[in-house]
Amino acid sequence: MSNTVVEAEPLKIAYSPCPNDTFVFDAWAHGRVPGAPALDVTFADIDLTNGMAERGELDVLKVSYAVLPWVLGEYALLPCGGALGRGCGPLVLTREPGLDLAGKTVAVPSERSTAYLLFRLWAADVLAEGVGKVVVLPFHEIMPAVRDGRVDAGLVIHEARFTYQDYGLHCLADMGEHWESTTGLPIPLGAIIAKRSLGAERLRALAESARTSVRMAWDDPQASRPYVRAHAQELDPAVADRHIGLYVNEFTADLGDAGYAAVRGLLTRAAAEGLVPAIAPDALAFP
Repeated sequence: MSNTVVEAEPLKIAYSPCPNDTFVFDAWAHGRVPGAPALDVTFADIDLTNGMAERGELDVLKVSYAVLPWVLGEYALLPCGGALGRGCGPLVLTREPGLDLAGKTVAVPSERSTAYLLFRLWAADVLAEGVGKVVVLPFHEIMPAVRDGRVDAGLVIHEARFTYQDYGLHCLADMGEHWESTTGLPIPLGAIIAKRSLGAERLRALAESARTSVRMAWDDPQASRPYVRAHAQELDPAVADRHIGLYVNEFTADLGDAGYAAVRGLLTRAAAEGLVPAIAPDALAFP
């Protein structure tokens, strides 16, 4: 009888190269989380990871909360590792302050992104005539497109809230501010999901691995800096630190009651507006 130990296949995971994701997953991706499975990491923009989830391509993905109604049949929402908070919402940027968006072209990072969903909910409340056209661009191309006049406005996420003034742009509206003021809830942005076919026991172990990776990053922030910088080479280190400080918070370690209420609130309101399919009452429950 052979005594050869067969190593388990690495878990296939995709997340963005943004500082919050590399900070969160650094310890796990580099084998420093005790007992956690090895990771086979793909870096991809949120529009790509949303599509991967809809096609069921990988084991674990960082996606927009807005895409959950289309993928919760195959994937479970992990209660940790994602991005949700306060004062961290997407912004609508323009070259001219106070621009009327009626009939204008707006660039967005994905039509299945939470940013776009928050934009649609804001527009339903604020823009009586709506916008003229929506185009999808990778998030890092949106501010240059607004600056250069290729689009009239841009919906931006991530570190753009810290750097848009460098492009000579103005903040027309803060989607997160509108969401918080109308609901009182924190802002759901990015979720971590894993295939239900992995089984309840393994899903719980994955959640604990993600939670441990977050806590290890907080305990020793310097350890993650090489990974963060390697994948955010054009980002000023001070901006990367502000990005991490804003998007990695108590909800990253555990959604908790307030986090789940925010996610349910977003998807329920969006379904009522006809923007997403309604989800089953227990669809967000973690095994």
